[in-house]
Amino acid sequence: MDASMIPLDYATLRLVWWLLLGILLIGFAVMDGFDLGVAALLPWVARSDSERRVVLNVIGPVWEGNQVWLILGGGAIFAAFPALYAVSFSGFYLAMCLILLALILRPVGFKFRSKVADPRWRALWDWALFVGGAVPALVFGVAMGNVLLGVPFHFDADLRPVYSGGFFGLLTPFAVLCGLVSVAMLVTHGAGMLALKTEGAIAGRARRYGSVAAVVAALLFALAGAWVVLGLPGYAVVGALDPAGPSNPLNKQVAIEAGAWLANYKAMPWTALFPLLGIGGALLASALLYGGRAGWAFIASALSIAGIILTEGLTVFPFLLPSSIDPQSSLTLWDASSSHMTLFIMLLAVLVFLPIVLAYTAWVFRVLRGKVGDAGLKQNPNAY
Repeated sequence: MDASMIPLDYATLRLVWWLLLGILLIGFAVMDGFDLGVAALLPWVARSDSERRVVLNVIGPVWEGNQVWLILGGGAIFAAFPALYAVSFSGFYLAMCLILLALILRPVGFKFRSKVADPRWRALWDWALFVGGAVPALVFGVAMGNVLLGVPFHFDADLRPVYSGGFFGLLTPFAVLCGLVSVAMLVTHGAGMLALKTEGAIAGRARRYGSVAAVVAALLFALAGAWVVLGLPGYAVVGALDPAGPSNPLNKQVAIEAGAWLANYKAMPWTALFPLLGIGGALLASALLYGGRAGWAFIASALSIAGIILTEGLTVFPFLLPSSIDPQSSLTLWDASSSHMTLFIMLLAVLVFLPIVLAYTAWVFRVLRGKVGDAGLKQNPNAY
């Protein structure tokens, strides 16, 4: 097919893929996020072995399917924005390894925990599952914080990315604050799922912890927002940038300016609804959890997650990953994408397979609807 026959122009396809990337990130945070949140809550909401088994069986049957969203997100970055994939997966290499090692603890913990009845053995895997939930939640948030700060990389004359930072350089106070926002956000979401799927003491503890975590998430998110407004410099493209131009990050000029991250909100005041959704959704989730409305609380926490992720995306738009040492090398939506043809073919694939993923996910949750309890686990030989 000739590029002239593609029904969507290059600039529109780039924007569509930016939106799709945002949808996939929200899908991952909402679907796999409650798995991470439940695992992070495991040592606190479950006081006995039978209670821990109930908690594990809330997420045990669905976590693998939910993790498809992470694979979809990584695949979308690789296919649609290869320059972003190259820089982020090399620059955040150790952080990515830490996330993968933590995530590996989940299947191992689920499979090995019940193999031996020794309480010390099971306690070891319970804490391993806690690490598998809390660490990825923290590191993902730290990564998002570093997107706002800028990452130390540049491109050489042959457009090869060169990263000059280190793992501990990512752990700045602002980035750690963003990591704590992520942890509190996902703990709230996990607590909503536990309150929805369990009964008795577990559900009660989940409601208490979740209502507190939601308030903490709202406060920390507001603090991060105040930090951006009052003291965090942003990035701005100097001069015109062709939305349909070649994918060459060095074909532009970028300046670091105070207040640059607020430009989109000034140009489009309605976008202020997204940070308000992030804060308001978390506070609403807290109130609903406290009032025992678990289902609505889970929806409110999902809306809060969407608001927080959309806030980040709209704040940095059109940037995907700014460079703190060579602003000209910063990656934007308009100069870091794949070719016109590649974006179109991948869009066709998404239009086919994303509805299948959504339909399958809906079917799984329909089959697994209902409460998880100790009595049912004793009758189920496949339970964890």
